[in-house]
Amino acid sequence: QVQLVESGGGLVQPGGSLRLSCAASGFTLDYYAIGWFRQAPGKEREFVGAISWGGDTTYYANSMRGRFTISRDNAKNTNYLQMNSLKPEDTAVYYCAAKLGLYSNSAAVYDYWGQGTQVTVSS
Repeated sequence: QVQLVESGGGLVQPGGSLRLSCAASGFTLDYYAIGWFRQAPGKEREFVGAISWGGDTTYYANSMRGRFTISRDNAKNTNYLQMNSLKPEDTAVYYCAAKLGLYSNSAAVYDYWGQGTQVTVSS
C-alpha cells in the first residue's frame, strides 16, 4: 500500500521550533519530488516549500523562506520540514506530497499525499 505518513506536529510557543517528518511506504521516494503544504481552518491549502528528487534544490514560499528548511534522506525513504521562529499564523495542518519528476508549488500535480499533522503555535 502506497503511503506517506507525517509525524512531529504538536503545540509549540511562538519563536519555537518543530521538525516534521514524512515517511514513505509502499514505494521509494528516489525519483519523487516532495512538496509540503499547509491548511489553516477556513483557508485554502497553501504551498510551503518543495525539494527536488535528488535533494539538491529547494524552493520555499516567501513567508517561509529563511525560517523553514526541507531536507530528505532517501536511504530512509523520509523527508523533513524543519520549522524555526514559528509564529501563531503558522498554525495549520501540514501535509507532505510526492510527485515524479520536477517539484511544483501546485498541489494539483502531486500524486501522493499524507494524512497531515497538526501544528499549533500558541503561548
